[in-house]
Amino acid sequence: MTLKDLEAFDPVTIQCHDNPDADALGAGFGLYAYFKSLGRQTRLIYSGRNPIQKSNLKIMIDELHIPVEYVRPDEEQPLFIKGLLVTVDCQYGAGNVTKIAADTVAIVDHHQVEIDGVPLSLIVPALGSCCTLVWKLLRDEKFDIKTEPGLETALYYGLYTDTNQLSEIRNPLDMDMRDDLAFDAGLINYFKNSNLSLKELEIAGVALIRYSFNEDYNFAVIKAQPCDPNILGLISDFLLQVDVITSCLVFNENADGYKFSVRSCIREVNASELASYLCEGIGSGGGHYEKAGGFVSKKLYEKHYPTLHPEAYFNNRMNQYFDSFDLIYAADYDIDTFDMKKYSKKKIPIGFVKADEVLPAGTPITIRTLEGDVDMTIEDDLYIMIGIKGEVYPNRRAKFEKSYQVLPDKYEFETYALSADYVPTIKNRNDGSTLHLTDYARACVPTGQVHIHARELTRGVKVFTAWDKSKYMLGKPGDFLAVRCEDRHDIYVVERDIFGKTYEETV
Repeated sequence: MTLKDLEAFDPVTIQCHDNPDADALGAGFGLYAYFKSLGRQTRLIYSGRNPIQKSNLKIMIDELHIPVEYVRPDEEQPLFIKGLLVTVDCQYGAGNVTKIAADTVAIVDHHQVEIDGVPLSLIVPALGSCCTLVWKLLRDEKFDIKTEPGLETALYYGLYTDTNQLSEIRNPLDMDMRDDLAFDAGLINYFKNSNLSLKELEIAGVALIRYSFNEDYNFAVIKAQPCDPNILGLISDFLLQVDVITSCLVFNENADGYKFSVRSCIREVNASELASYLCEGIGSGGGHYEKAGGFVSKKLYEKHYPTLHPEAYFNNRMNQYFDSFDLIYAADYDIDTFDMKKYSKKKIPIGFVKADEVLPAGTPITIRTLEGDVDMTIEDDLYIMIGIKGEVYPNRRAKFEKSYQVLPDKYEFETYALSADYVPTIKNRNDGSTLHLTDYARACVPTGQVHIHARELTRGVKVFTAWDKSKYMLGKPGDFLAVRCEDRHDIYVVERDIFGKTYEETV
């Protein structure tokens, strides 16, 4: 669904979920501005038991002039919306939004799918905020968000609050919006310093004395009372300062699920990966290596774990996580290849870019991919490779010319990359300009043979490679553990869906 699909409707009402947060308000404000610019009769509303009470949200509404209205539910005379009703940051008919009858309904949301059967729906759980989704919709329609004063700041604050002060950003579109918006930093500072109430201060204090600690794996789990999601991050940050705690999880319950924050201070636990593991199949999570978070859908949780208390679930899941993998430190690891088969790498075309043909040597750049950001500096012998997963990694001219043959074909990202969900971009950190890396890419294939030993994994593994001892490669059951025949310490993981496409068994 695009915004063009909704342009024929008039009037248009945008409904935030009950007790809206900054993300719902910012996203709703973006849709309001768009339909208003088309000349539609437009309203931005929310309902529920009470009007907004949090100080930071009241200040946000006043300072940014967000025209949101509180509509009190009336059981005796149910509300009816003429024209189009768009629920934003929620799904029509879900438990966290008052159901209002309407001629036509549409959904714009970034949570797990709860409601089926609404044809006009756009639900993208991979995004950190609904503001990001609305920003993309506006960008796709070439809508200039600068024409609506305060909108950029509203969108930024929505992302800021829904990703725990940006610490849980994991999707490149979230990063793109963060970098693109010209927000009012003074107002953001004002909002965030009006976020904590005395009641929430008490919630944080009580939570910290009700922890459970696992001595085997040095992790702690805390359940907090309902509070702003950022309070969970505050509790997590404080908890991690305890000398024996190396990772932690803090969660609370709201009307539609469980919001949680995770932290790690050891290289063996990637907080983003842990967050994803905790809500696998029942929610979405992610973030950074040290800080992350996520959300578990109550509907999906009760379907999969109808009799399990959430505190028990999170403690059990944390234990399962630590029990699920082995550790390999490749530089010091003596690998046994007895039960491993021999494979050679197929000659599959990949992309490359000669960096100084894009920007002058010495230019600091950030390359953004689906896997994250990569910082580099342009050098005259730097080649930027684009792998078959769309991943980006550096190479040098001497090694490139020795190892690859340039093809006459133009590199087509959608053809060669197995995942074309996000096209890698290159950002000039000097002036902030952004270019698509694929506009400059050519195709190449390996010239020589790469021989490896490999075996399919039956349990998880974390490999600290010889070339990066600070972060691990994660291997799941079904993936392949590989080692180059000529270097027994060059150990790495190849994902299952990639392995069969890139390697073939040899005798």
